[in-house]
Amino acid sequence: MTAVTPGLVCAHHHLYSPLARGMPAPPETPTTFQGILDQIWWRLDKALDFEMLRWSAKLGALEALESGTTAIIDHNETPSAVEGSLAIIAEACAEVGVRVVTSFGVTDRHGPMGAKRGLDENRRFLSSGGRGMVGIHAAFTCSDDTLRGAAELAEEFGVGVHVHVCEGPEDKDAVPRLEGLARDNWLLAHGVHLPTDHPLQGTILHNPLSNLNNSVGYADPRRFTNPVALGTDGIGADMIEAFRMAYFLHRSVDVTATPDTAWSWLETGWDLVPEAKNDRVLWSYDPMDPWHIAFTPGIRPVHVEVDGKIVMADGLPTKVDPDEIRAKAAEQARRLHARL
Repeated sequence: MTAVTPGLVCAHHHLYSPLARGMPAPPETPTTFQGILDQIWWRLDKALDFEMLRWSAKLGALEALESGTTAIIDHNETPSAVEGSLAIIAEACAEVGVRVVTSFGVTDRHGPMGAKRGLDENRRFLSSGGRGMVGIHAAFTCSDDTLRGAAELAEEFGVGVHVHVCEGPEDKDAVPRLEGLARDNWLLAHGVHLPTDHPLQGTILHNPLSNLNNSVGYADPRRFTNPVALGTDGIGADMIEAFRMAYFLHRSVDVTATPDTAWSWLETGWDLVPEAKNDRVLWSYDPMDPWHIAFTPGIRPVHVEVDGKIVMADGLPTKVDPDEIRAKAAEQARRLHARL
């Protein structure tokens, strides 16, 4: 017996990150969020090249499809592989058969020219007709000029900005710096340390598993008046898992919480990528309602249609060889880990 849902949406992903699994231990053990960024993620993103990114994105897209996720909102940060990186990600996802909305996270961490390269990559991709947004890493790694430049570029192309906001205490000054720039079509990832009564417009992207992993705290997104959507922050694209984690974290602070709230956050993804609502996923379990899904392990898709085309049949991708993708991704992971 099977049940059908639309394709799920991962509202915040980093398709450059799947190759991080099994990476060597950092030079020293981080004890703060800033330390995690310095010792792990900012070392990793700098070490990536275009070939690594290609297979990392294919692996991430494959894992999305295998989880019933047909649309990914991606945020790329590869400072050593900038020009053309968004096209590589878009091509990788298209080969697998999943939708992607991507952007390059601009930052001044690599100087003004690094920020300019990031802005130029967003412009290049959007000008070519790519489905994207303008990315900003976070306010605390950007100058005011870079923040304004990104906001103006987004306005020029009629798209939103995808930015990390108050993920950790390091970004505590984000609100006054982004106020006046943020619009309803902006995506505000994390919001863990975002004041409840903040004035920022946009959708909050809740990433419960990542927030636990980085020990930054619980965002408790029910406190915001903004719309809330669910993401993974690069830890796969299994939105059923993300939904469960969001529910149980909510329940941990409110004994009256029900799965319906976390499911409503999952449904917000269809407002961000409306086409995914027309995709079709047949699941191994019936019924696919929040009260069943929250307590039922092992649910998996068995048939997926994206834009009317069958991209999974009998539990297997139809457009790509998953064994090849995993083998090639493993080769690139070994190259990456050697650099680290």
